[in-house]
Amino acid sequence: MDTNNVENMESQNQHLQSHESSPTKGTTFLRTCFNGVNTLSGVGILSIPYALSKGGWLSLILLLLVALLCFYTGLLLQRCMDSDPLIIKTYPDIGQVAFGRKGRAIISTFMYLELFLVAVEFLIMEGDNLHKLFPKESFDIFGMKIGGKQGFVLVTALVVLPTTWLRNLGVLAYVSAGGVIASVILVLAVLWGGAFDGVGFHERGELWNWNGLPTAVSLFTFCYCGHAVFPTLCNSMKDKSQFPKVLLVCFVLSTISYGSMAIIGYLMFGEHLASQVTLNLPTKNISSKIAIYTTLMNPITKYALVIAPIAASVEETFPFRESKMMSCIIRTCLVMSTVFVALLVPFFGYVMAFIGAFLSITVSILFPCLCYWKIAIGFKRIGVEMSVILMIVFIGTFVAVVGTYTALTNIINEVQTK
Repeated sequence: MDTNNVENMESQNQHLQSHESSPTKGTTFLRTCFNGVNTLSGVGILSIPYALSKGGWLSLILLLLVALLCFYTGLLLQRCMDSDPLIIKTYPDIGQVAFGRKGRAIISTFMYLELFLVAVEFLIMEGDNLHKLFPKESFDIFGMKIGGKQGFVLVTALVVLPTTWLRNLGVLAYVSAGGVIASVILVLAVLWGGAFDGVGFHERGELWNWNGLPTAVSLFTFCYCGHAVFPTLCNSMKDKSQFPKVLLVCFVLSTISYGSMAIIGYLMFGEHLASQVTLNLPTKNISSKIAIYTTLMNPITKYALVIAPIAASVEETFPFRESKMMSCIIRTCLVMSTVFVALLVPFFGYVMAFIGAFLSITVSILFPCLCYWKIAIGFKRIGVEMSVILMIVFIGTFVAVVGTYTALTNIINEVQTK
């Protein structure tokens, strides 16, 4: 899931109020396309070469299938919204119309858990890449020596902590809008490193790897998990009937970006790929430093945007929700909890695979199908469309179970061997 999801979630009420108060106003087709690509282009681009190395060259077919499937389920969400446009404005609204309050609660829980783990991934990413730049660095805190990766995770948390105390995240939202540009710079920097900085494209790789497919598919799905934001994007449009075209443009451009990075990285490093392609780059090259520093900047500016919806939800349950002091305490505790998880399971690729298998497949594939099935078709009707959706649900459930089991097994094995 891209972190720019949160930018749209934070500005959701403003979009909807503007749309409801003046039907002639709204976001243009081009702007919505930009926001959509921004939503889908996230930290997944770092791990996409690693995913390809796990599945082999033919797993690129699975990347295309995942993109096509997520595009279709995005359309299903719009059809659910069209069934009652006066009530359904957000993804949890769809869950409530389909399955009542329990449906809303379940979808909200999965969304917030996904955001929490994305924040954890940010800290792990910062620790890994800063350690790559400064491998000999260590920290001495209150007489206790802390290793480079763990120390950089703590430093990053201290840097982003003040930004989480801000309730008005407008400035950070504008900064994070550069996510698309950052993704393009990252791809070009890696390409330059292979073509002109001596790395080359000499690796042949494997054609197919059965054992690595669960991890590969989980990571592929993570790259396309923007469904939590699609209802908001649709509602913000001046002409909602153009939303299917927006989805098509977004998925095509994102797939080109992901596919290009996957092929470039796999040709450069083959089976030796780390969970983040930047960890394979030689730091002496300028192109490598550009790629790594570009990677480092995004999490710092977006971490607060990821935490904000979770914090707002937690604050609603406390009696002193308007207290700034209480807000700061809650947000500080959230940051501390993400630091704890990042230090406990500092395995970027495996955590991302878990997010993709357990959360992204559920939120982006299973829930849209089940909600559409309940709202638009009805469980008792039998037809071609219902058969297709039933097949998607069955395959998605199988992949989710296998992928989650594989990711958790890998995480447990890594923790035990630390």
